[in-house]
Amino acid sequence: MLFITATSAILLPFLFLVILRMSAKQGMLYSALIFITLSYFVWGMEALPLTASIFEGFHRALTILFILIGAIVLLNTLRQTGAVDRINEGFRNISPDMRVQVIIVAFLFGGLIEGAAGFGTPAAVTGPLMVALGFTPLAAATMALIADSTSVSFGAVGTPVIVGLSNIEGAGAEMFQEVAVKITMMDILVGSLVPFILITVLTVAFGKQKGLSSVIGMLPWSLMIGLVYTLSAFLYASLFGPEFVAILASITGLAVATVTAKKKFLLPAEPWQDALQEGFTVTEEKSEMSLLSAWSPYVIVIVLLLMTRIVEPVQQFTQNAIDLSWSNIFGVEGVTSNWEFLYSPGAVLLLAALISVYTQRKTFGHFITAAKETVPTVSGAALALFPTLALVQVFSNSGINANDLVSMPQHIAAVMAGSLGGVWLFVAPYLGLLGSFITGSATVSVLTFSPIQYSAAMDTGLNTNLVLAQQTAGAAAGNMICVHNVVAAAAVVGMVGKEGDIIRKTLIPALLYAFLVGVAGTIVAAFIL
Repeated sequence: MLFITATSAILLPFLFLVILRMSAKQGMLYSALIFITLSYFVWGMEALPLTASIFEGFHRALTILFILIGAIVLLNTLRQTGAVDRINEGFRNISPDMRVQVIIVAFLFGGLIEGAAGFGTPAAVTGPLMVALGFTPLAAATMALIADSTSVSFGAVGTPVIVGLSNIEGAGAEMFQEVAVKITMMDILVGSLVPFILITVLTVAFGKQKGLSSVIGMLPWSLMIGLVYTLSAFLYASLFGPEFVAILASITGLAVATVTAKKKFLLPAEPWQDALQEGFTVTEEKSEMSLLSAWSPYVIVIVLLLMTRIVEPVQQFTQNAIDLSWSNIFGVEGVTSNWEFLYSPGAVLLLAALISVYTQRKTFGHFITAAKETVPTVSGAALALFPTLALVQVFSNSGINANDLVSMPQHIAAVMAGSLGGVWLFVAPYLGLLGSFITGSATVSVLTFSPIQYSAAMDTGLNTNLVLAQQTAGAAAGNMICVHNVVAAAAVVGMVGKEGDIIRKTLIPALLYAFLVGVAGTIVAAFIL
């Protein structure tokens, strides 16, 4: 009964959202109510810690909503100023092929945002950009989530590695770099295939003509871009450690993809546009806005995010100036939710939206109109995020109980380690994936499961840093399907209530990604270590 209770945090959302096709606001409410009841009666969580965990979830939901507000206000502001039309004109000048656009926008630009910000920000930014390019909302949300995977291991300036592994014996700069190098070694197989996987899902799931004919022609270019990203990531990890891997590899990939796409190098002669929204028409009128001016808000976002994370005085100011964190909620030790208001990507996105009004020589009214347009979208997402995060925090804090049980994540991991230790190189990535699916964070997944992964590696004689690398890479795969990321991606493309449809599209790529990490880890263990 204990294992069933622990895994109900996974099974209930899957049942309600994927199988029964409920909206997240309905399905996650039912999931949370049932799971919280089981936590009280079966796991022995007492009323006060249980209530504190629920309110911790509500508080964390506000932090995610703030990021969502910032992303949508920025996009709506740029629509008001005409910058989105100019950005899309620029993309079409590089290539009108939607298969190329999805790699440049979702995989590479999204990877750059992930490297600077993390916290689910990339899908909230790239999804609407793809809708503006003519992608159907479902295709845009799906592509944004699948693409936000490889870079997640090094998201938010290396946070999943640096923070996630901080509680492991021997943690420090040397270990972090060794783990980062092993992640990028595996990604030479796994991450290199992500552009091709994206194109396959786009053409097969959303194309008007079924079959693989539209996929095969993109194989050379997509593999080249994938290898440019992963080989450069391996180089950057070897030289600098985990902090700037996603940022530098994405910039490298963007440079190569832009030049080669414009020259149609290794690309089919005919552009593919079968995933266009019905009735979508390209604006023929040329924008008077310069491309630099149109892109300037996103440049501002990346610069500000990096400043708040690597320039120490700026980091300290943004972390301390407005601190809305809630510590030891209701007096329960350790039940804490952090919200450093100015440090949040939401604050940066809102500031960039406000600045863009003036840099693009528009009026403040454009910003106000954009903010008003954001309210209905965010209110719909909130109804899903509050029960989702309540479930997550009860699951995470379940170690505080009257029955002297370990937490549910630790229980699941211990059962898996006890029964599947002989094939742990294939199990480790899925444990990371499960952690991200439930908690919604690769960093939390690594923090939660890395001690079990370390112990399993020691018990089975495996290289500990390799297994920790698999945990981190698997957690990145879980980013594709974690519920609150899906809720955010659905909200920004206007698909509130269709979260189950999105998960059905991203589930197989996520499971495939974790499997490939298992294969890659086995190869690394056999031939390199």
